[in-house]
Amino acid sequence: MQKVQAATPKTLDLHKQQFLRRPSAVAARLGRGGQPRVLRWLIAPLLVLTSATPGLAGGGGAVLVDPGAAKGQHFHPKGQPASATTIKLWQKQQAILPFEDKRDFEEAKRGFIAAPTYKQIKRADGGVAWDMASYDWLLTGQDFKSINPSLQRQALLNMAYGLYEVVPGKIYQVRGFDLANITFIKGDKGWIVFDPLTSKETARAALDFVNEKLGARPVTAVVYSHSHADHFGGVRGVVDEADVASGKVPVIAPLGFMTHAVSENVYAGNAMNRRLFYQYGVLLPRSPFGHVDQSIGKNTAAGTSGLIAPTRIIEKPIEELKVDGVTMVFQNTPGTEAPAEMNTWFPQYKAFWAAENITGTIHNIYTLRGALIRDPLEWSKKINEALYKFGSQADVMFASHSWPRFGNGRIQEVMRAQRDAYAHLNNNVLYHANRGVTINEIQNVYKLPASLQKNWAAHSYHGSEEHNSRAVINRYLGYWDGNPATLTPLSPKDSAPLYVEMMGGAKPILAKGRQLITAGKYLQATEILNKLVYAQPNNQAAKDLLAEAFEQIGYSKESPSVRNSFLAAALELRSGIPTGATPKSAGPDVIRAMGTNLWLDFLAIRLDPSKTTGQRFKINLITPDNGERYVLELNNDALTNIKGFTAGDADLSVTLNRTDLEKLMMGSATFGELVNSGKIKLVGNRTLVDQLQAMLVQFSPDFEIMPGTKVAPKSPTSSPSTKPASSHPFEQKSLADSAGG
Repeated sequence: MQKVQAATPKTLDLHKQQFLRRPSAVAARLGRGGQPRVLRWLIAPLLVLTSATPGLAGGGGAVLVDPGAAKGQHFHPKGQPASATTIKLWQKQQAILPFEDKRDFEEAKRGFIAAPTYKQIKRADGGVAWDMASYDWLLTGQDFKSINPSLQRQALLNMAYGLYEVVPGKIYQVRGFDLANITFIKGDKGWIVFDPLTSKETARAALDFVNEKLGARPVTAVVYSHSHADHFGGVRGVVDEADVASGKVPVIAPLGFMTHAVSENVYAGNAMNRRLFYQYGVLLPRSPFGHVDQSIGKNTAAGTSGLIAPTRIIEKPIEELKVDGVTMVFQNTPGTEAPAEMNTWFPQYKAFWAAENITGTIHNIYTLRGALIRDPLEWSKKINEALYKFGSQADVMFASHSWPRFGNGRIQEVMRAQRDAYAHLNNNVLYHANRGVTINEIQNVYKLPASLQKNWAAHSYHGSEEHNSRAVINRYLGYWDGNPATLTPLSPKDSAPLYVEMMGGAKPILAKGRQLITAGKYLQATEILNKLVYAQPNNQAAKDLLAEAFEQIGYSKESPSVRNSFLAAALELRSGIPTGATPKSAGPDVIRAMGTNLWLDFLAIRLDPSKTTGQRFKINLITPDNGERYVLELNNDALTNIKGFTAGDADLSVTLNRTDLEKLMMGSATFGELVNSGKIKLVGNRTLVDQLQAMLVQFSPDFEIMPGTKVAPKSPTSSPSTKPASSHPFEQKSLADSAGG
């Protein structure tokens, strides 16, 4: 692992002195209108600006660190600055939001010990796993009118970089090394590590830094708070799997962790990864006109992810465990931010770990990349349970993202604000739904109460009130608004030409679109320009104008997920889908953790329907080393499987160890190679496997979201975004990246 972009120790020491000695300077910069200057003193080590260099984004896509970012120069030749209308929206937000409330900044700097002298963390292959320097333009003290002022405030808070003390002498966090925080609890003999980040490179760098500053100690336990990748993927950077296997280092996780860590993002994984480009702005330059923040952190590390299976599962709703002299009381919270998640109470420290259930934002009820709709009512109830069980006693509340909260009154205020925000979202949306407001209207009806609008902890940075409110209706009533005309709607490519014809063609639509954009009526402009783009995907003037409207909408959004989605669409409309950027592939740890049934289920999804007509077979699959048996049956164009059975009338029986099956799943061996080496035993018609392999396709995350943006020509022999399976047709390709929830 290489670390570069160093600031000199002398400069760091100078800024540390300024940081520690000038509280009046901090206070002077906290007032309304001056808040972007706060972190110039708040996180002093980041003030040493470094030259921007290309790196890698979370998801494995190329990061473009825009050299003109600090100067406010747009990264795209067709890009526009904030319009007069957008600036008025910026000024309105600046005037009504409680920027005089300085507590988040005070809490974010509290306990700061040191920052490393490097800004980048590299992988062994020389690629950049993490690049904090790419956001240094945020620390120039400028008010960027192309960033919602509330989002710029959150982006500054997330610039914390280095080692922080949470409970004196006992609990520490390294922040700013990845999307999440990594937490170190000092036990009797070593470190108990909570949530070891996304990649082994960033996790290892954090552990090394802690040991450098606080004294070297072994890792005595690892805790996964929940089943999203930014909370377990870096485990191999802090612990050796042999120590876990021997029982020397326990790995602790909530009930259902392994199932959900793998299965949550398999079936629609390719589509999720494509949509992730939008939500996370993977292909956007880091710029005032592009990627600014990801609400719960700057971005996801692009290093090497792994997974070591937990050895101790927390099964009860409330369960106490003592590890390395530290007593921990776990609260299982399934059905909240993740399907498997748990909070932790440290009674001896009066410290409450809120996992990702209570962070510096109201979270996603619906994740724009795609995920099952969450339950805001259950989320609210679990926060309430934590409040009454632990919150009344806590002196500090800390989490896997954002910054800690200190003092019991403050902790209870934040817990109640988030409890009430989730409860109000659920209840008020259903109030309106029961009065006839539909899924296509609620985003323009639902409003957070004024009392919560004035509370920073209730702002929806990771989620947004618009898409979360629609999610609640979808959870209870589904996608249909009750109007038969919308039950089986035309596809946009079929309906759009009709609209364009009735509106008189492209020329008047473009004229009206320009008129609406000039008037600042961006949503109305998108309504008609989107129709034109679908009707005429090659009309670049239409795509450019729609991109202009999208861009201004993105600038005004508080939620980076929503902002990124509009700006990513604008980029693709102008330049096409960028090539050469693909998500991280599924690593061997995840493949090994994938159940055979899950792999078989996904094979069924990968069948090319044009090749299954009239095909029928029945195959037994037997894996003796783990005692599993399956019947795989193709009938009526559907491939099904059942566990625990073999069929007496099977056309073929395939016997191989699960460890050898994993070689097929990883693409490290072909079916034929394993047969020739004696690893696979066959009884029956071997050609059925060849037929099955010929039916499989591999999905590619390069399909169009906006029409007319696919640069590469479509293959005449395959569907868009699919291609015939390679020489390793049974290989399990990328799972969706669940980092950030």
